[in-house]
Amino acid sequence: MISEPFANKKTWVHSLDPRLRVCTAFFLSCLFAITNQPVLAACALIASALLLGCSRPPLSALLRRLAGVNLFILFLWCSVPFFTPGTPIAKFGPLTCTQEGLDLVWLVTLKANAITLLLIACIGTMSASLLGHALQALRLPDKFVYLLLFTYRSLFVLADEWQRLQTALRLRGFVAGTNLHTYRTVGYLFGLTLTRSLDRAQRIHQAMLLRGFTGRFPAFVLLRFQRHDFLFAILTALFLIFLLFFWNNPFFP
Repeated sequence: MISEPFANKKTWVHSLDPRLRVCTAFFLSCLFAITNQPVLAACALIASALLLGCSRPPLSALLRRLAGVNLFILFLWCSVPFFTPGTPIAKFGPLTCTQEGLDLVWLVTLKANAITLLLIACIGTMSASLLGHALQALRLPDKFVYLLLFTYRSLFVLADEWQRLQTALRLRGFVAGTNLHTYRTVGYLFGLTLTRSLDRAQRIHQAMLLRGFTGRFPAFVLLRFQRHDFLFAILTALFLIFLLFFWNNPFFP
């Protein structure tokens, strides 16, 4: 099952208008992604960490998210410094580590973690339904919003069907191995999961039509800007101006 470990707190970050959080995540992520200065990337990482810290995230869930991102970055550390042309600084057998390669992978590390922390702080602190209402309020296409929401729900349906079939296999004494019977059984398991999920999705669609679904979900959450939303918007704008002002500043190499 998909959990929402960051959306269950009651902090001022969670009370921010979801439309503001979506816009903040979008614009700052784009700016973080295109910066090519390590100092600005470090500032972005610090700002994202401070914002996330204000939401008081559960440490175990946060470390799991960061581990997934940095596991990929670890492969970059093992390859980019040795295959980027530049000034050699160390030699490990036939491989030569360059300063330009280290600078590049360090910049990627800072930006990737900054964007990850920002998305967790702004988007991860919202439930899926609240995110859908925010996207709908921002005038995104209804089909895109509903596709996102139904995909999120369908993942739960797939997980539920998969667990049901696995339980049925265990009750029948199935033991997985490296033989043709296991491969055939797992193939049947995947096929049954998809067909049962499709059948349940059709029943859900029919139930929605019987309840008068017209292609649009009514919004039960009233989205309204408050005083702390304006204050957060001003601080975000000032941070954007700071990043843009020092974009090509010679004091920030």
